[in-house]
Amino acid sequence: MMSLNNRSIISNSSPISSIRRKIPSSPNSKKIPFPSKISMEGAASNKSIKRWFWTKDEDVKLKKGIAELYDESSEMWENLWGDHMHHGYYDVHNMDDDGSNVSLSHHRTAQRRMIQEALLFASVPEDPMAKPKRIVDVGCGIGGSSRYLAKKYGAECQGITLSPVQVQRAQALTAAEGLQDNVTFQVADALNQPFPDGQFDLVWSMESGEHMPQKSKFVGELARVVAPGGRIIIVTWCHRDLSSAEKSLRPEEEHLLKKICDAYYLPEWCSPSDYVKLLESLSLQDIKTADWTDNVAPFWPAVIKLALSWKGMTSLLRCGWKTIKGALVMPLMIEGYKKGLIKFAIITARKPE
Repeated sequence: MMSLNNRSIISNSSPISSIRRKIPSSPNSKKIPFPSKISMEGAASNKSIKRWFWTKDEDVKLKKGIAELYDESSEMWENLWGDHMHHGYYDVHNMDDDGSNVSLSHHRTAQRRMIQEALLFASVPEDPMAKPKRIVDVGCGIGGSSRYLAKKYGAECQGITLSPVQVQRAQALTAAEGLQDNVTFQVADALNQPFPDGQFDLVWSMESGEHMPQKSKFVGELARVVAPGGRIIIVTWCHRDLSSAEKSLRPEEEHLLKKICDAYYLPEWCSPSDYVKLLESLSLQDIKTADWTDNVAPFWPAVIKLALSWKGMTSLLRCGWKTIKGALVMPLMIEGYKKGLIKFAIITARKPE
């Protein structure tokens, strides 16, 4: 059993040193066809983990690769896991590390719990007068979080993704739930969001930050579109914090991350402390971060187990090479977690009034 390690850092303003049309999740969505794959030319090639700059050509290739990956794999994911395309949050004291005593329905419940725990950690208000009324879901997938948040708060939610297929599917699922007037989706770049300054009371990024090639620009956009008094929630994959004696990760650690980057179209990784530093540089307040690595430990073993099932294997074979390549490196995510290299982190902040 892995031990619970849930670290919090709180700062106000002081600087710190560095799938093929089978079983959708909603009963109302069973008759909704999944959009066919939209072809996009080119593929991204990750060339660096640690660079904080990105050339225009690399940026274009990376975004195409990300869009193609999710165009190709989203239907399979929905078929196997439902409409929440992210980790689940688990009570680690009540299960084995490999999640072998957890049912698929429990895993899906854990995915919804991830949303609940993130909102609780960020102290998002429940009071009718203070709860968020306008929300943006940055890296929305097929809209699972967008619909959940819109229903929970009675809010308007806008989701953005690089994948046209995800937008089409998100719109169909949203219409099936009768939420199309309050929840909308569009293809857009998280680093250049099509929204005016200060538009949203809650800026939500659930496991999309790892795809962002310029973390400073990513965080800057989140801070730009959040309204005064609004909250930012980032849940993302990070590498471990460096010790005071370290200038970089060890070569073998960078090698492992590079393999994962190549499969999942990820640019440079950063640490939770890097995110805190970026948020502080923008004068945001109530900055908090926690390490939820132990709480997500059962997830990847479960993903691998399901991928190796008959249903999972046939779904993979119907997808393209990008999805298969991603499946092949899933054990590396487990290795990274067990070695303490990969951290599953939440980072939240509030914009001053």
